[in-house]
Amino acid sequence: MTVAAPPKPRKSVPAPRRVMMLAYADAQILDIAGPLQILSTALLPDGRPAYAIELVSADPGPVSTTSGLVLRADRAMADVSPRDLASLDVLMVTGGLGSREAMEDERLLAFVRKAAAPAARVVSICTGAVILAAAGLLDGRRATTHWAYAPTMQKRFPAVTVEEDAIYVRDGKFWTSAGVTAGMDLALALVEEDLGRDTALLLARHHVMYLMRPGGQSQFSAQLAAQRVADTRLARVCTFVIENPCADLSVPALASRAAMSERSFARRFAEETGITPAHFVERARLDEACRRLADSDMPLDAVSADAGFGAAERMRRAFIRHLGVTPGRYRERFRTARRDIAPSNQGTSNNAHLHSSL
Repeated sequence: MTVAAPPKPRKSVPAPRRVMMLAYADAQILDIAGPLQILSTALLPDGRPAYAIELVSADPGPVSTTSGLVLRADRAMADVSPRDLASLDVLMVTGGLGSREAMEDERLLAFVRKAAAPAARVVSICTGAVILAAAGLLDGRRATTHWAYAPTMQKRFPAVTVEEDAIYVRDGKFWTSAGVTAGMDLALALVEEDLGRDTALLLARHHVMYLMRPGGQSQFSAQLAAQRVADTRLARVCTFVIENPCADLSVPALASRAAMSERSFARRFAEETGITPAHFVERARLDEACRRLADSDMPLDAVSADAGFGAAERMRRAFIRHLGVTPGRYRERFRTARRDIAPSNQGTSNNAHLHSSL
């Protein structure tokens, strides 16, 4: 008599991860749409959406945004049950001008605390970080927010270590991002953690994002700092630094170029740009090095020399300090984001989905 073999157990198919974005009146629309667009495009290997997304609002009805456009939430906070929250993978809190009132709304803060407890990950976009801080969720943790609000957040919530220079910060299950488009960088980091690097890079390319920026990368650049300068003498100095990274850019040399005393120059420069002359010079050289790493095959020693750093070790320390990666890793990330990704079952289904959406 033939005995039938027992049936092979079916492989469990992962369910889409549940993502809940919390919005409120006068939210920043890109803080909502940017991260959710990234997540909504990600697919599981079998072609199903990788994330089940819903928008929850503080109150029933439409959600106004600072752009003038109106969003409609799937549910209001009062309609979300403890059972709904039990399976929550990502709680997201948007930023925007409305965060100033939202952080004082005890009803909203109570919901954030309740939803954050079971959530596998808690995320804030831009000034959404002040809402997490007001709820007491960031005490004793590192966090970031839009650079313009970072000093205020640090003063208001001294128990939080605010890293005002970071694109995004992860501390345990809490993820916080800088302003606006940095929320998309954070969303890509979530995708990379959940679905792998190739999928995250594919999504970055689809959304025409320059590259997957590491969380420690600076929100600032020398060009951005220079845009704040109103004093024409200092503006000319900034332009000279950016265009001549290998020149003598010491404070005495720059002060002479501005026809100012060293003390007056250093003080006025910091007032105008928000950073010291030495910090500005390092950022200008960092920007130049990034461009050369991205656009050429130059050896690291040559890049370091042409960007004004001199020794490659000095450039490496600057990259780690400002970007959180080595120059070699930076080049690798940029090149990986540009190269074709090897086909795979997951990549094929994602490619099909992306092309059909164009």
